[in-house]
Amino acid sequence: MSNKNATSPLISFQGIYKAFGEKEIYRDLNLDVYPGETLTIIGGSGVGKSVMLKMLVGLLKPDQGTIMAFGQDVTKLNEYEMLDIRRRVAMLFQGAALFDSMSVEENIKYPLVEHGWGTPEEMDDRVAEVLEMVGVPGSQKLFPAELSGGMRKRIGLARSIAIEPEVILYDEPTTGLDPLNVRRINGLILSLQSKLKVTSIVVTHDMDSVFTITNRLALVKDHKIAFSGLPEEAVASDLTYLTEFVRGGRGVLQNEPT
Repeated sequence: MSNKNATSPLISFQGIYKAFGEKEIYRDLNLDVYPGETLTIIGGSGVGKSVMLKMLVGLLKPDQGTIMAFGQDVTKLNEYEMLDIRRRVAMLFQGAALFDSMSVEENIKYPLVEHGWGTPEEMDDRVAEVLEMVGVPGSQKLFPAELSGGMRKRIGLARSIAIEPEVILYDEPTTGLDPLNVRRINGLILSLQSKLKVTSIVVTHDMDSVFTITNRLALVKDHKIAFSGLPEEAVASDLTYLTEFVRGGRGVLQNEPT
């Protein structure tokens, strides 16, 4: 991980307010993400962890505040201008979000075609390359219905990295997976950070994953970031709700309003 004291943030949420009707999600969200780090976002269910990722890629707009990415305020970009951000920031959705009517190969080629990435032959080579990277080579002709949950996640990840993003967003990447596949996905996150030098933001409830992949973690509570720091700092924190959460005792957070 880059030394955050020696470099500028790659991504910065500043003074974000977001609500859905009368339900407030964020009142004053402030969070910096530094180049090359894996930052995990933790917190109780319904506090808006996934909302944060969706605001970054323009799928949701904050009501107030700015979101800086690569020196641009993404809240002020139109759909066309967001294309460049979405090429540089890839998102792996919770259910992998594969197109059921498309083969694995077609799913992975979809963003390549959308962004005008190379010739058909180069796309074929790229599909084979990323499938090899995520450990499912030769699966081009399979369809999502033929894939296990773990394979779907890995195919979704292959699609995410196909366009060579600088940032990867993971929305609950290990949810619903057995322990073996959880370890596989965690290993892939670490491998991609090492091989591709990407910056990763991971939303997760899995504390084993947090302590496996994390450089830094941030806790969402009371409509803002209540803690940001190293995993060992979280364990040693004097914030009771944080220490209970990271040690697996979620009662404090679950009993509080979101």
